Amino acid sequence: MKSFIAGLPKAELHLHIEGTLEPELMFQLAERNGITLPYKDISALRAAYQFSRLQDFLDIYYQGMDVLRTQQDFFDLTWAYLQKIKQQSVRHIEIFFDPQGHVARGIAFTTALNGIHPALLQGKREFDISFGLIMCFLRHLDENDAMATLEMALAHKDKIIGVGLDSSEKGNPPAKFQRVFARARQEGFRLVAHAGEEGPPEYVYEALDLLKVDRIDHGNASMQDPALIKRLVAEQIPLTVCPLSNTRLCVVDTMQQHPLPQMLQAGMKVTINSDDPAYFGGYINENYAAVSDILGNDKKLLAQLARNSFSAAFLEEAQRASLITEVDIYLQQHNNCSR
Repeated sequence: MKSFIAGLPKAELHLHIEGTLEPELMFQLAERNGITLPYKDISALRAAYQFSRLQDFLDIYYQGMDVLRTQQDFFDLTWAYLQKIKQQSVRHIEIFFDPQGHVARGIAFTTALNGIHPALLQGKREFDISFGLIMCFLRHLDENDAMATLEMALAHKDKIIGVGLDSSEKGNPPAKFQRVFARARQEGFRLVAHAGEEGPPEYVYEALDLLKVDRIDHGNASMQDPALIKRLVAEQIPLTVCPLSNTRLCVVDTMQQHPLPQMLQAGMKVTINSDDPAYFGGYINENYAAVSDILGNDKKLLAQLARNSFSAAFLEEAQRASLITEVDIYLQQHNNCSR
């Protein structure tokens, strides 16, 4: 099954580029920029990656982000991620970045953007990995701050395809950002939002009805509401599920308790993603491997998850159809080889 997952064509739609900052690169960038980290070595930093809730993770996440200071830092961060996923048969990515987390540190909006985007272009040229870049608003900040960030992005529509909503979910409902999402929609951005990770099903409803998003990031809490499940199935709203993240942040206690099988059985359009892989112990193939057991090592179900990833992506129809065909051919070849 490991070899099947390794070669399976797939897209990643829920990935925070700042969350790919591996301890080794964090220490390299800290040294480059003259920053002293509060950890004596890489092992001590990895030992700190023990989270019991989302906020515990975010505290370390924002602390680690401080080593990102220059365009070259952001380029190196993105390029390191691309090199990893090239080895995992990822064909398309739509990744998040958090400009408010950088602007608040005195790092210009364009410093992050002009480091990340050239790396993505290079990944397209050298690895044939197509991409979209999504700017997320930090929900623990107010809507005025988000609106100011959107204003910064308007001059860069050639580089940014959409906006999202992330950070601390509890106490920060999607309704808080209704105006800024309406403005983003008017400006032609695609819309996504984290909802139903730690928040209740009502947050998923708000993301759909008030923010009018195209996709729900996470969405686990949807399984608590039968009417919401029916709606997500009927409207085929994609969910970008992150299994290893869910276990590390105690959204579920164990992988065996993950609702993914029930989601698929209900007919929901579920995709598999890595979220913040440097912190959660695995990139996209490790996430596929983590769910393989609870899906009975079923190649057809894993292939369906890969098809879903392309179906849910913000792609031109011709490219979408071509990539889904790649999955179908790959599955057929593997079925033939196993006979």
